[in-house]
Amino acid sequence: MKQVFSILMVLIMGWLLVSLVPLGQPTEPGSVAQHYIEHGVEENRGANLVTSVIVNYRGLDTLGEVTVLFLSVAGAAFVLRRRDNGLRRRCRPSSEIVQTGARLLFAPTLVFGAYIFVHGHLSPGGGFQGGAVVASAVLMLLLADRRIHLPHRVMSWMESMVGFAYVMTGLAGLVIAGSFLSNQGVLPLGTWNTLFSAGLIPVIYILVGLKVGTELASLLDNMIDTGRLYPSSEGDQP
Repeated sequence: MKQVFSILMVLIMGWLLVSLVPLGQPTEPGSVAQHYIEHGVEENRGANLVTSVIVNYRGLDTLGEVTVLFLSVAGAAFVLRRRDNGLRRRCRPSSEIVQTGARLLFAPTLVFGAYIFVHGHLSPGGGFQGGAVVASAVLMLLLADRRIHLPHRVMSWMESMVGFAYVMTGLAGLVIAGSFLSNQGVLPLGTWNTLFSAGLIPVIYILVGLKVGTELASLLDNMIDTGRLYPSSEGDQP
């Protein structure tokens, strides 16, 4: 019965998708979207128009997304917190080749993630994508060597400072230009399609990338650090 119901729901959703959504038909942009298209580059000097919309025009919404991510990570860390009661995890160490390869790839992957969010105003990358790559580098290192533990105090301090800097950046736009996270008059807009351009947009994306990277890395460490625990013995791995 459940399979029949599932198939029926899939057919209904497919019919709604085909009949209600005009696939392949061009639509005219609204007045707001038209303003972004016509004046986005002029007002922000960013080569990536999507970045200008996400970080500047609707930057408050992006701040809300980062806040939601923080609350999700905090809730997951609370649920996954260790309750070992004197027990210790028995881990099977990975091979020397895997550990060495992970250590060699860690720094280049970290740099690549930083490159993505630093160049977010010039390319399709951004803070969330770069932060995810940074967290992937940490995950690779944690999977290769289960004895590694992240400095959670340092990462918590970094998360707090980056979030505080994001809010202060938004307030600077409010004080100088009259709107929260405004990109007018706070920093020079620079030359279009160069690294030092787009005013506050690259600064905000760097903050978003650092915050997303540290939060996801902390969540991954908490998820790896949970699991089945065994009583301590002389033959157990730490």
